[in-house]
Amino acid sequence: MMKKNVPDWLNSSLWSSPPPPSAAAVSSSTPPLHPPIIEEEEDPPVTQHSPITDPTETPIDDHHSDDGYDAVSSLPSADEISRQAQIMAELSKRVIDMRELRRLACQGIPDSPGIRSIVWKLLLRYLPPDRGLWSSELANKRSQYKQFKDDILMNPSEITRKMYNSTSCDTHDAEWKSRTILSRSEIPHGEHPLSLGKTSVWNQFFQDTEIIDQIDRDVKRTHPDMRFFCDDSQFAKSNQDALKNILIIFAKLNPGVRYVQGMNEILAPLFYVLKNDPDEENAAFAEADAFFCFVEIMSGFRDNFVQQLDNSVVGIRSTITRLSQLLREHDEELWRHLELTSKVNPQFYAFRWITLLLTQEFNFADSLHIWDTLLSDPDGPQETLLRVCCAMLILIRRRLLAGDFTSNLKLLQNYPSTNISHLLYVANKFRVQSV
Repeated sequence: MMKKNVPDWLNSSLWSSPPPPSAAAVSSSTPPLHPPIIEEEEDPPVTQHSPITDPTETPIDDHHSDDGYDAVSSLPSADEISRQAQIMAELSKRVIDMRELRRLACQGIPDSPGIRSIVWKLLLRYLPPDRGLWSSELANKRSQYKQFKDDILMNPSEITRKMYNSTSCDTHDAEWKSRTILSRSEIPHGEHPLSLGKTSVWNQFFQDTEIIDQIDRDVKRTHPDMRFFCDDSQFAKSNQDALKNILIIFAKLNPGVRYVQGMNEILAPLFYVLKNDPDEENAAFAEADAFFCFVEIMSGFRDNFVQQLDNSVVGIRSTITRLSQLLREHDEELWRHLELTSKVNPQFYAFRWITLLLTQEFNFADSLHIWDTLLSDPDGPQETLLRVCCAMLILIRRRLLAGDFTSNLKLLQNYPSTNISHLLYVANKFRVQSV
């Protein structure tokens, strides 16, 4: 079979790093879904993922501001200033042209305060294109979220009391106001803490405890290097509480999915962007806004988190297979070396890439830039995500072609520093070629 040629523009040294010394070959067998972790003989060097190869851009990185926020900032380039002006002009229209906004946003949203927050809400269909509807839509959604919190996060004893009050206050108003404790005989059998009934709020509460504990542990581990999420300050603790509330409510409203470890990493960028909106009202309602935006993102990726669907045509295995096919289509030589020669099953690295939407492969600022592109796709972020993952492989093809199973797996599980603008440029090339 004739080998498919790699486009000339991919053979430039711009896209590759010098290959490291080859490690000893390691045999591999049919892999499980979850990737193995290759043990390091010594502590690997800390990798800083910042745009470093394009001299026209200023690297972006996290830093701590004096007020306790972890801000993401950079000195804007001329291109960013121009794009910011175009985005602001679009946002100032009474009815926003979503096609034009997506075109601008897919190139990266400038880090100026508040812009990304508004644009993401529009891209995720939380805000309608008609600015005249924003106020009523936000009021309705925020009120709905408050009702979710009141109904779902309520302690079972409070639910029982609320049920009793709603049936007795009309006929025994004076007596009801004076009572504070229900006697044992007045508690319905189905709502007693020891009831095993499937509809018992107490039985459901105890079943949910394990998930709530898992959410609590995961939230406390979310971006431990960022004071916005992990700090002794009341501000950081309130942010953790907001993340927990959102994930608990999502799990309760979606029993078919519930909570799966890693959802906290998808929620974190959303909440961070919305909470840092300079508009005080928007920042105050960031929890409610982030909930609905999170639901919209999960609607496109929920099947990746349902274990029963792992082997179906919509499950995570099928998605990883599509990535493998995409790589074979655009670089058959690299595909053959990875999967046939060095036998690196894509599940070993792509499982995390896809399920966590690349939030763990790059620094926080770069992840936001990648998400600008993911959320801008009118057909949803799934296909764009696969193109970005394919581009990640091709950008380091020289090192991968020179490596064996061990060295390649280490490289893919610890993706090296790259220029995000170049990465997204390559991913977009794949879109153009497939049209």
